[in-house]
Amino acid sequence: MPIGGIRERTFNNKLRQRRLSRLTYQLFDLTKKERDFLLIVAVLLLTGGAVAPYAGIARWFGFMLASYSAIANDSIQTLGTFIASNVQRRWWYLWLFIGLIFISTVAYSWVVYEGDVSYQRLTEKGFAEEPQSFSFLQLFAPIALLILTRLRIPVSTSFLLLNVFATEPSAVYSVLQKSFYGYFIAFLVSILVWYPFSRIAGKYFKTKPWQGWVVLQWVISGLLWSVWIMQDASNIAVFLPRSLDLIEFLVFVGFIFFGLGLLFYLRGDKMQQLVNEKAGITDIRAAILVNLVYMLILFYFKNLSNVPMSTTWVFIGLLGGREIAISLAKKRILRRKRSLRKSFKFMRRDLRHALVGLIISITLALLVNPVIREGIKMFITGLLNWQLPKSY
Repeated sequence: MPIGGIRERTFNNKLRQRRLSRLTYQLFDLTKKERDFLLIVAVLLLTGGAVAPYAGIARWFGFMLASYSAIANDSIQTLGTFIASNVQRRWWYLWLFIGLIFISTVAYSWVVYEGDVSYQRLTEKGFAEEPQSFSFLQLFAPIALLILTRLRIPVSTSFLLLNVFATEPSAVYSVLQKSFYGYFIAFLVSILVWYPFSRIAGKYFKTKPWQGWVVLQWVISGLLWSVWIMQDASNIAVFLPRSLDLIEFLVFVGFIFFGLGLLFYLRGDKMQQLVNEKAGITDIRAAILVNLVYMLILFYFKNLSNVPMSTTWVFIGLLGGREIAISLAKKRILRRKRSLRKSFKFMRRDLRHALVGLIISITLALLVNPVIREGIKMFITGLLNWQLPKSY
């Protein structure tokens, strides 16, 4: 072998060793920093494996995991701007306000829909059947969501938690279809709203906000939180009976209420950093507009049909369009180009995270749910038969 080839091979080996050493160090450092969290995950995994054969215990274990992990992961969409623009206030003020709205919202559904806390999202075909037994992977879904939340990866809780319980492939397709429509509509609406808004915001938002903005923000944040519950309570309640009695309802409400207290005590925890880095989002006036537009879009889709949907995809579409609109509104060409590159980077990252959650949810659904496997098999078979010539 030529001397140049030997040198190149030696150099490549050293480079691979350095990369391996760096990766090993990063894994060791991560394990050291997250030691307590990893211990909790290990305990949850062992507990999930132990209780899976006992449906009565498993459903409430899964519910408790899903309730905290779903709300913590989705907190950036509903509570993120509220927390970011109220950092100076005591955490328990915010907790009591949001907690009481949660109780009143689910109580209304429980009374009107005769024990159903999901606003009839779980009465749709494919989700109406109460789970009678649980597998370990169904209980693993909320644990996976908890890990992704710790890693600051916003994913669709609807995809991750609902797909493993779907009894018909058409139900999964309906959720996907409605969620993708939500993304594109939110993206376009946010561009139409924020482009003219960004052109005038620089003139009027340099001064300290008027005190009335605070009241308005609390009202709109409360409305957004309520509408989000109407959409996504199904992700949490999917583990439970479709109609809750009084005791079950009180356990449902009480656990989530105190879970919200923990979330506010931690000031949104890891996911809150994703909100704080968005352009101008900590300004209370900008936060009001984000929440208002997002709330109106969710309310539109709530009334459109009872099919569950991913509010995460709507939210990343909203933020993506907003970032693009802010960049396009910049007057100087050089600043506009730099800002656009940064905005596209944010969009790619958010979409990548959303796709990670989608892939994980579909993988779990395929492993757990024979109905989904059969549906995909029929779809692929039909597609192949449609493409092949008739002579075959």
